[in-house]
Amino acid sequence: MKPSIGFVTRAVGRQLLKTKQSSPTVLFGVGLVSVVTSTVLACRATLKLDDTLVPIELKKARAASLRDIREVDYSDADYRKDMSLLQVRGVVAVGKLYGPALLVGGFGIICLTGSHKILTGRNAALTAAYAGLERTYNAYRRRIATEIGEDKERELHYEVQKKDLELTKCEEEDEENPRQVGDNSIYARFFDEVSKNWNNTPEYNMLFLRAQQTYANDLLHSRGHIFLNEVYDMIGVDRSKAGAVVGWVLSKDGDNYVDFGIFKGNTHERRSFVNNAEPSILLDFNVDGVIYDKI
Repeated sequence: MKPSIGFVTRAVGRQLLKTKQSSPTVLFGVGLVSVVTSTVLACRATLKLDDTLVPIELKKARAASLRDIREVDYSDADYRKDMSLLQVRGVVAVGKLYGPALLVGGFGIICLTGSHKILTGRNAALTAAYAGLERTYNAYRRRIATEIGEDKERELHYEVQKKDLELTKCEEEDEENPRQVGDNSIYARFFDEVSKNWNNTPEYNMLFLRAQQTYANDLLHSRGHIFLNEVYDMIGVDRSKAGAVVGWVLSKDGDNYVDFGIFKGNTHERRSFVNNAEPSILLDFNVDGVIYDKI
């Protein structure tokens, strides 16, 4: 049974989409190979340079010697004409010798530039899409707060279940965010024994986190912005992809302060941590959102 035209069209379209998706990687690979190849070709051309230039230099020397012989009808005009012709031949010969290396190298640079341009465009589009999604989500939260009240909305947003949290691994779990918990934001992180800065003494952890929060606020007000990944580094947890573009920035629309969420949510776990009865806590950060377009 012959495949239908629609099936073939979908197959071709799917393949074109895959090719477009991987085009930056392909262009980078081709560009890298081309640049290396151009270097090899240039080295090989250099080895043949003497064989190309020596005959031309001998002809120049012969023309100069003929001009010095009075018996030979060879005027200065003829000499200048021949020298110009030999000069052009030399340039053409060298061009042919190094031409392949220049063409391949130029092609490689075009491929590398194209790869960079595509990735830059995609990153800009992703940042814009992320910012748009965040604005929609924040507008949704404001509408909910208007309907049920800010306190109730905040309670629902930051609520942590009053029971021991058992983490399970999912097949599609994000490797950079293996300890994210359901009802909290995607930026929430546990500060526990996994962190290199965690200590088994509850009082130490409380003082450490408050000190890091103070330092983060000092950095925000001195520099004007701070990324979430920088805060992750301060407390000793793994970075995330989102943390590279979201954070805090001083502006009229933001909170203008960094909050680790230590005192947010009236739960048994948070009360235990604040009262120095529990050494670990789930932190949730009040990021302003994507800040690249706000800096």
